[in-house]
Amino acid sequence: MSTSIDNPANDLTTAPATTLALAPGDVVLDEIAPARGPWSAIVRKGEVLTIVDLFGNQAVDTLFYGANDHAVRYSAATTVAAQQNIYLSVDTVLRDSDGAPMLTIVADEVGNHDTVGGACSQESNTLRYGHHTKHQHACVENFVREGARWGLGKADIVGNINFFMNVPVDADGSLGIVDGLSAPGKRLAVRAEIDTLVLVSNCPQINNPCNGFDPTTVRMIVTRDDTFART
Repeated sequence: MSTSIDNPANDLTTAPATTLALAPGDVVLDEIAPARGPWSAIVRKGEVLTIVDLFGNQAVDTLFYGANDHAVRYSAATTVAAQQNIYLSVDTVLRDSDGAPMLTIVADEVGNHDTVGGACSQESNTLRYGHHTKHQHACVENFVREGARWGLGKADIVGNINFFMNVPVDADGSLGIVDGLSAPGKRLAVRAEIDTLVLVSNCPQINNPCNGFDPTTVRMIVTRDDTFART
């Protein structure tokens, strides 16, 4: 049976969430993360968050914290060291600083996600692209604004994941930000291994190709399979 992913004529923003979710179960949340803006939610243990890149080539900067203890947080260094790979894809376990699993990537239609490029800020925009960009909104500001809703401050913002963002590493170790590998309707799904606060900046960057110079919305769908959740 054809789904909205198979038929690009369908509107992915209004297609039934059950056709877009990459994991079975009841849909417990279905929201649109605004272009350039923040988004957050609690994803309970056993629930699966599917992120849908609605229009393609959108970077989704993401942080994870323990829902019940915000001192538990995603660690890029620990995750990279454990899997011996700087890129994330299916079966990657996202770990906290003590090495404990927080989430697992259970499905991925892109195959390469960045965990070292970091989040843009007004300061980094100025340094990289010129003082005329100082006024532009950036991911760090999104994280701080949305994190405040959960009692987090700027000091709590750590190294983030950039889902759908393409950051190749050259032989000399330098990083590049180039056109993304995603396309309209491409999806990724992560399963929470603990109750997890998901904090997102749907990246507003317009000075490099990470968003195709045109930030767009993404869809966030959480499903719960009670059979799995009870195990």
